[in-house]
Amino acid sequence: MRLHSSRIRFWGQAGLVAAAVVVLGATAAGGAVGRAPFLGPLNTVSPVASTVPANGDVNPYGTFVIRHSTGRLHRGNVLISNFNNAQNQQGTGTTLVQVSPDGAVSTFAQIDPAHLPGPCPGGVGLSTALTVLPGGWVVVGSTPTTDGTSATVQAGCLLVLDSNGTVRETIAGDGIDGPWDMTAVSSGDRDELFVTNLLNGTVAGGGAEVDQGTVLRITLCRPGGAPPQRIATTRIGSGFGQRTDPAALVIGPTGVGLGHDGTLYVADTLANRIAAIPDAVHRVSDAGTGTTVSTGGNLNGPLGLAVAPGGDVLTVNSGDGNLVETTPAGDQVAVRTLDDSGTPPGAGALFGLAVDLDRDAVYFVDDATNSLNVLH
Repeated sequence: MRLHSSRIRFWGQAGLVAAAVVVLGATAAGGAVGRAPFLGPLNTVSPVASTVPANGDVNPYGTFVIRHSTGRLHRGNVLISNFNNAQNQQGTGTTLVQVSPDGAVSTFAQIDPAHLPGPCPGGVGLSTALTVLPGGWVVVGSTPTTDGTSATVQAGCLLVLDSNGTVRETIAGDGIDGPWDMTAVSSGDRDELFVTNLLNGTVAGGGAEVDQGTVLRITLCRPGGAPPQRIATTRIGSGFGQRTDPAALVIGPTGVGLGHDGTLYVADTLANRIAAIPDAVHRVSDAGTGTTVSTGGNLNGPLGLAVAPGGDVLTVNSGDGNLVETTPAGDQVAVRTLDDSGTPPGAGALFGLAVDLDRDAVYFVDDATNSLNVLH
């Protein structure tokens, strides 16, 4: 989100930054009595690696910790999507990079918009929507532009890559319109993708807020070793605020995470709240904008979202460099400052985040430094 192609910074592995810490009291309503916040012991930010590949792509967005080794994907590594090209044009990034916990970086895929196996309206501009399904199938969103401006942004698609980084399929249309973030759950040979979309009427709004952002549940079936096939699309959320923005390209519903009870949490960025859509895996009706879990307080334009091991919701702010932990009952129980650079401090620096496999640290990308960092 922050435009910094001329200000790429990177610290060596020895660099350590103490995270500013605010721990708030948990209440019985928050269900956290007897359980400390997940962020409680996490107070140090360390750089892991630069996310800039050989072609110069910047603005890391999607962040996913790989759970199983297959093909060129390695367990415990972090897969990251880049949204901008080397000229810092938003919606033109074409690379996925893979970063190991000790900082080794490789380009997993560089996608050629001219050679896709199916339709992807507008081409390739890799968004925060990123997941890896069983069998090593990587699914990443594309919300593309031709020149980095909202005037040229188009509907895009979901790109499906195999475990060696080859695009095997595109999933477009049927409600996919600016796929911005995504989470997934799998059972047997079926996958459920939960995708936020923020281009429904947004460009026509000319910068005014348009309340047409959606959340789709896209059901896939994996037939043997073939790429996953879409078998159903269900709109489970709608009416979220969205608008174009000269600095951020587009602002609308962003991070999503699935709670232990099947509730889908949504970072409703413009409304400055965390929303909940109950029974997201099975529901057949549209929950609208869901119910409000928490609003205001330490939230400041929440973007990336992840669910902590104990069920609390982790969000990073677009308006400052803070990470906020919120219980399912809405209590904001901890805050960490991850980036305080720029003016206002930390604004526009944070986007994707993911809990590591040991469940004792949080990886996050920093757009101000074009790097992957870890809070531990």
